[in-house]
Amino acid sequence: MNIGSHALDNPVILAPLSGITDYPFRQVARKYGVGMTVSEMVASAEQLRDSKKSTLRRIKANEDGPIAVQLVGNDPKQMAMAAQYNVEQGAKIIDINMGCPAKKVLKKAAGSALLENEGLVADILEAVVNAVDVPVTLKIRTGIDPEHKNGIKVAQLAEQAGVQSLAVHGRTRACKFNGQAEHSTLAQIKRAVRIPVVANGDIDSLTKAQAVAKQTKADAIMVGRAALGRPWFLQQLATAFENGLAVAPCVNAYQTPPLAEQQATCLWHLDMMFAYYGNFAGVRIARKHVRWYLKEYAANNAFLAASLKTITKLERPDDVLQQVGWFYAQIDDAPRLVA
Repeated sequence: MNIGSHALDNPVILAPLSGITDYPFRQVARKYGVGMTVSEMVASAEQLRDSKKSTLRRIKANEDGPIAVQLVGNDPKQMAMAAQYNVEQGAKIIDINMGCPAKKVLKKAAGSALLENEGLVADILEAVVNAVDVPVTLKIRTGIDPEHKNGIKVAQLAEQAGVQSLAVHGRTRACKFNGQAEHSTLAQIKRAVRIPVVANGDIDSLTKAQAVAKQTKADAIMVGRAALGRPWFLQQLATAFENGLAVAPCVNAYQTPPLAEQQATCLWHLDMMFAYYGNFAGVRIARKHVRWYLKEYAANNAFLAASLKTITKLERPDDVLQQVGWFYAQIDDAPRLVA
């Protein structure tokens, strides 16, 4: 898959997740061969550019591959200026967020709230595309609510404006993250436009990826929540694509990595967070990642569940690293296959 002049190594993209897909997590995703990463959403308001949060969310000069910066906002001129600024900071692709259903974003008439105003959608897309020389992409939902799915119209507006790629989450704005994502609307969108279309929403297994790719004919798969605590799923997906999405659980490449590798990845990820955010904030931000990495092993083991709860209350990075290492030592290293 190409986005403008950028050729992705494989059609697996890490979805932007606010508060999660930060620089340390993107580094982990790169280790596991993801085709492309996207920053956490960055506010387009000029007065917020130098805030601590915006500074931490900026891409870094040493990041590999095409790096997309996702902008959120509702003012065409402001978003165009923000796009120019982020390109100056090193962004190779500008992504526009019209898919976020978070209450704090909707209150500002941004994210998926924009889907209600197709005229404003067109104005924003035109302004941003004309403001920068790098490719512009767009992330949307299928529509406003199940009775008003205008994803096809928005996709056509995006193509007309010069947007180079479109990611579609298989839920409406009203659905938030409830229920199951549906991809039949995405299939209709794919048939309605010529630009690359990326499938997103509940793609949490190789068999699901295979089914969605077959149903939608999407050009790429975007994975978010399914990679939390198991970033190797990105590599498993990439390998499956290399094999023509022939999902065969008996193939060694689809096995979950040995515990030694899982532990090394988890500890490396935690170390990066402590270094990036500092000890105080790093420990607190790391807690959710610790839960994601270890929750599967603690699910049916009361002793490990209690140990995990203790780990997420620790205050010092060294204590967290030591106890996480101890936790992994208690687990049986039995090979598991990926469905």
